[in-house]
Amino acid sequence: MTLKQIDYALAVAKNLHFKKAADACFISPSTLSNAITELETQLGVKIFERDNKKVIVTSLGQEILKKAQQIKLDVQDIKELAKQNSQALNYPISLGIIPTVSPYFLPLILPTIQKEFPNLTLRIEELQSQFLVKKLKEGELDMAILALPYDLKGLISLKFWEEDFYLVSHKENKNAGATEIKANQLDQSKLMLLDDGHCLKDHILDACNIANASKHSLKASSLLTLIQLVKGQMGSTLVPQMALKELVASRKELSISHLNEPGPHREIALIVRENYAGIENAMLLLEFFKRSLKKNS
Repeated sequence: MTLKQIDYALAVAKNLHFKKAADACFISPSTLSNAITELETQLGVKIFERDNKKVIVTSLGQEILKKAQQIKLDVQDIKELAKQNSQALNYPISLGIIPTVSPYFLPLILPTIQKEFPNLTLRIEELQSQFLVKKLKEGELDMAILALPYDLKGLISLKFWEEDFYLVSHKENKNAGATEIKANQLDQSKLMLLDDGHCLKDHILDACNIANASKHSLKASSLLTLIQLVKGQMGSTLVPQMALKELVASRKELSISHLNEPGPHREIALIVRENYAGIENAMLLLEFFKRSLKKNS
């Protein structure tokens, strides 16, 4: 059994299609098919059931691939350990970030991170939390930046920022001009939130102790869209402190009120796998993130 065979088998399981798996591995379908057949012959079991229309992972194949995935992660950790002997942050790192953090966090760190770590190459991927956690666990990402609380079974969180939420409303709204506002003062029928799948929505509902999310009049896929809807007097929304400067600062027709509920309303953390071999580099990035946010807060 070879590492290439493991990679090929995991690619087939992910795509459930030999041609797509071969393309992902940058090899021909015949090369991939021969490698899988050889692997199954060596093991004496069928990992996949396949015909011209579909590919199915067998029950035993699922158990084998689960262990193969762990082998792949262990090999990656071995490589990470070897890199630790070189200069810190001297190699590419894949970093996932949620959409409610990346547009406001990246402009704070990117201008200076190359000065502090000139040999570091960051590969950024923006996805919702559930997809980042899956990719992190499967070894497709080295680290991820998420908002807490979030279910992180099997992962480690390294917190570096905490913040509250602020109500953004039109200046003609009845609550406009208030420095502080309580959750029970919000007009839930006019409260606009992000679509399902964005953890910010869940954090807002928790901070406001709102159980029924169906009351809200409008939903959007980005905070910028929500702000545009507020400008059009379609309702109000809640945004995290990190996003205020970018979203609201220059818009005179908008009013900002701090949500006066127990906080912090959410925490931002760097997420890594347990026993991640690059933990020393993760800690270097963690301290850099803290300094950058403190400087710009």
